[in-house]
Formats: sequence, structure tokens, C-alpha cells
Amino acid sequence: MLHDKKTFSTLFLDKLESIRGVSVEDASPDDCYIALAYLIRDQMMKRWTQTALKTYKNEKKKQVFYFSLEFLLGKMLKKNMMSLGLSEVAEEALRGFGLDIEKIYDVELDPGLGNGGLGRLAACFMDSLAVLGIPGNGCSIRYKYGLFEQKIIDGYQVETPDNWTKNGVVWEVKKPKSAVLVKYFGNIRQDEGGGRLWFHHENYEPVIAMPYDMPILGQGNDEVNTLRLWAAESTQQFDYGSFSSGDYLNAVSRKYSAEAISEVLYPDDSNYQNRMLRLKQQYFFVSAGIQSIISHYKKHYGNIRNLSDYIAIHINDTHPALAVPELMRILMDEEGLQWDAAWDITVKTISYTNHTLLPEALEKWPENSFAQLLPRIYMIVCELNERFCTMLSKKHNYDAEHVSRMAIITHGEIKMAYLAIVGSHSINGVAEVHSELLKTELFHDFYQVFPVSQTLSQMRLVMSG
Repeated sequence: MLHDKKTFSTLFLDKLESIRGVSVEDASPDDCYIALAYLIRDQMMKRWTQTALKTYKNEKKKQVFYFSLEFLLGKMLKKNMMSLGLSEVAEEALRGFGLDIEKIYDVELDPGLGNGGLGRLAACFMDSLAVLGIPGNGCSIRYKYGLFEQKIIDGYQVETPDNWTKNGVVWEVKKPKSAVLVKYFGNIRQDEGGGRLWFHHENYEPVIAMPYDMPILGQGNDEVNTLRLWAAESTQQFDYGSFSSGDYLNAVSRKYSAEAISEVLYPDDSNYQNRMLRLKQQYFFVSAGIQSIISHYKKHYGNIRNLSDYIAIHINDTHPALAVPELMRILMDEEGLQWDAAWDITVKTISYTNHTLLPEALEKWPENSFAQLLPRIYMIVCELNERFCTMLSKKHNYDAEHVSRMAIITHGEIKMAYLAIVGSHSINGVAEVHSELLKTELFHDFYQVFPVSQTLSQMRLVMSG
């Protein structure tokens, strides 16, 4: 048993020799961290695969997919050891070698995946799901540099890249077979067939979304959930022709353009290029995540019309609000469902947490730029907006001013919070008092249209033809 000091000591020495090629006498703190982390990781992997087997194949449990632009996880080694109940035996075993476990903990770099309250809430939510034994999956971006590392030099703040992945990440598993393609720009071709319109995305700019999975342990049980992080890769890594002609920058331009999507958390949005990069980021992890969900669902559960019986998608703030039109796109364009059936499934599947009570802080995107970058998604959002505004006018007899106030698209801007509300079956704040203020103040107009007592069967008729 690993809880035995002698066994733990033996396995630790084995890891030092097999992974780092050193004896304990010559091992640096970095060597000891890698050996200890891989020893702990080995204990997690079997539980991880057993959880997946039970969830997907045997019991076919309903799963939660939590989409968040941030996950402020903190250092993983100490937390994982505590969850496995191995902290004391590890400290005792390492002390026997004259090693200070706290110095080994200090070696680990914080994952650069979050910045503040939004990311910490997401990380705590993932921990809670695992502790409660609820099948849960996080979805975000594998930022190469995170936000930034702050240093004070000569009395001034200096921001430098936080390269948290530079030494490799023990806790992640790359899954190339699960990579998907995310499409930007291009044009949409329409044709008719089977009594309906079909939409085809052509001449698009492709980006590979490469998944990296991290295990999230439940304390006191054998549950191990998954945080899936997506890294952007180019479909064309190197243009040999450009390089041979001496055009070295163009030889790698596509590669760096694609990889920029997952380079930095919250790129500076003071210029147009970076604002579009932020929008690219939001669609990138949403599209990749939902494509992955649908693929796994069809493999393990079957009929796409029963999606909401087995899948719950929760969007943490408005950054993943594109989950609404992206799920609609996949259900209609790839699974062949008509609008009403796709909308019924979408609303039943998606829910939304709001993080701000300030109207000026609600995310908006310029309509023209949105349409250029995401042409098919823009078409779906326009259709949603038209149906929603028609419903407000005809069913609720709202005047033009009232309808404009609630419209998803107005004055050349797309309002992401409104898109999330209209496409969700449940909306909440980060606390009970926050939720009450959303109902009475910020989203009062929407609360009157979608009250708490309203049933799903009523809500799904809102946007039907």
C-alpha cells in the first residue's frame, strides 16, 4: 500500500531514477518535485479511467460541462496529495531522505489559467462536483503564458510573460485523437434539399483545437472529473516554399497567427486586432468544447434529440455565450434538425451565471466585425434576435422602444448577456442576493418575460416559428 512509508519511499526512489536519472543524494528540488508529482499522478490515473468507464459506459449518468474562460486552480501537487490522503506519509518518507516537502511544493508553478474571482469560482465549482460525485467536466483554453507575471523593477511595475508550461505540466494528458477543427471567416453557401435550407461554410480559416485533459480529484471518494483545456495549432505548421525563397516570416506566419489564440489570457483590447483575438478565443473554446461534447454523446448515448437528458452545459459569465448559437449550428447544420427541435434542445441544455450588476460592464461585440469573423454564427444570432423581438411584440404587446431595449442586436452591437439569457433555461448570480438583484434590476425586463415559475415547455416555445 502506498500509505505505508517504506512502500512510498521505494516508489519515490524509483521515480527519481527512471524519470530524472538521479539518486536521492544528487537530486535537486526540481528533480524531487517531478518524481513526487508523477508518483501521485500514477495513483490518480486508474481512478480517472474508472470514473470515465462508470460515467460513460456503465451507468450513462448525466454530465455537467462547465465553460469558463478562466480556472484559477492553484498549485496541484499539495491539493492532490491531500485528496488522496497521502500528505502525512509523503512528508514522513521524504524527511527520511533529509528532504523538506515544503521546498518541493514551492517548485511547482501556478497554472496560468485564471486571474481572479471568476476563475476561482470555476475552480471551486469543479472541486465541488468531484467531492459530491457529480460527473463534471470543465472547458477552457490552455493559455501558454497566462495573464502576466508582475515584477517591481526600480520602483515600477513591469509585466513579463508567465510561462507556466515551460517545464512541462505533469498533470495534463494530451489527446491528439480528440482534436477538432474550428473555422473562422469565409462565406456561407446555401442550398435546398429535403424540403429545407442547408448551410455550408466555405473558404474558411481553419484552426486545430488540441485538447489537454487534467484530472480533478474528489476528496474522500474515488471520483476523478476532467478539466479539458484547448490549445490552438495551425493546420499549416511551416511553409517550405516561402522559407526556400527567403521569406522567413511568411513561412511561419500562419502557425503564429493560429497559436496566438491560446497564448495569453485577456490580451490587451485597446486595438482592433486584439479585440478580434478575444472574440476568436471565445469562439475557439466554445466551438471545440461543444464539438467534443456532441462527439462523445453520440458515441455513448445515441439519439441526439435526447441530449438535454444527459448533458448540461453551464456558461460562466458571458465569455462562453457563443455556446447558444454554436450548439444550434451543430444541431441544424451537422445533425440535420429543424430550427424548432434544435432550439428546444439548446434551451433545455444551457444555463448561465452572470457576474456583474453593472450595465456598462456587460459584454458587447461590434456587429460588422462579428459577422466577418463568424459568418454562420452571425446568421443564427440574427435569426434568434428576429424571433425574440417578434415574440416580444406579438405575445407581450411591447412597443418598439421596449423591444429595442431587450433586443440581442441593437445599434450595431451584439449583446452577449442577452444572448445567454434568451438561450438558457436558468440564469443566476454568484450569490442569492445577486440573483435577486438580477431579477429586480439589471434583467428585470427579461424576468418579466421568463419568470421563475415558467416551465421549460413554455420557454422553448418562445423562439419557435
